[in-house]
Amino acid sequence: MSGRAYRRALVTGGAGFVGSHLCRRLLGAGAEVVCLDNLATGSRSNLAGLRAESGFRFVRGDATDPAAWRALPGRFDLVLHFACPASPADYLRLPLETLAVGSDGTRHALERARRDDARFVLASTSEVYGDPLEHPQTETYWGNVNPVGPRSVYDESKRFAEALVTAHRGVRGTDAAIVRIFNTYGPRMRAGDGRAVPTFIAQALDGAPLTVAGDGSQTRSLCYVDDTVDGVLALAASDEPGPVNVGGGEEITMLGLARRIVDLTGSASRIRFVERPADDPTRRRPDTRLARERLGWQPRVGWSEGLERTIDWFTRSAAA
Repeated sequence: MSGRAYRRALVTGGAGFVGSHLCRRLLGAGAEVVCLDNLATGSRSNLAGLRAESGFRFVRGDATDPAAWRALPGRFDLVLHFACPASPADYLRLPLETLAVGSDGTRHALERARRDDARFVLASTSEVYGDPLEHPQTETYWGNVNPVGPRSVYDESKRFAEALVTAHRGVRGTDAAIVRIFNTYGPRMRAGDGRAVPTFIAQALDGAPLTVAGDGSQTRSLCYVDDTVDGVLALAASDEPGPVNVGGGEEITMLGLARRIVDLTGSASRIRFVERPADDPTRRRPDTRLARERLGWQPRVGWSEGLERTIDWFTRSAAA
């Protein structure tokens, strides 16, 4: 690990869930931050308080549009490419846009990083592993992805973006890295984005049935957003090219997660089973030895604490 510090960072998708946490963390570390976001899935409310900071600038624009890149002021020494619809509800609603930001958006971000001689980090995803035949998933696993299935617009967008980063680094010498982010949760998730944690919390707080797909036996390994941000920035500060898995170590079934959220909220909600989406992965857990050994990173926030923080945020947001 080189322990590099950055003075001026660009975060594409910085008004999104993880992106907004990255903007705040970088500002807190003393960096100037420019956020580029078209607000297709991000929100100005995620940037509450930041726009008054002298070191922060929000630019509304699409990462696939060359004009948006020309509008970005100055030189950056860090480019974090997080622009992309990330929930199934969003990328199924915006399939062409999802493919475009993984291809054209990634290319523009890489070219800006190379021009500015900046460190570049691509936000990739555990979805590149598809419905994995290897468990837990290591970075050397090639994945089991349906290239024409309903989830393919997201999966293949990220797989292409990884290939583009790798080629750019090899041919043009761009200082580029790939982080594969597993399911992340925490404050500032949208209640209606279709992912399990915000959906279950919103339903539990409303007293509505928690809608568990299939029989709920499919597993995920969730990571609290502060830990995910720690992992991303540890990779950014290093010389590692990746890909590096960043995700939680505790595997839980979706039925178990729903029951835990009911308990933590004190809700009287019941469980209602619904049809399981096509190509929904059966098991998902990262092997994070590489992040631990090369970056000194591992998750620190446990399930109870992370879920309690998230539930508290949703409760306060609903009351505001």
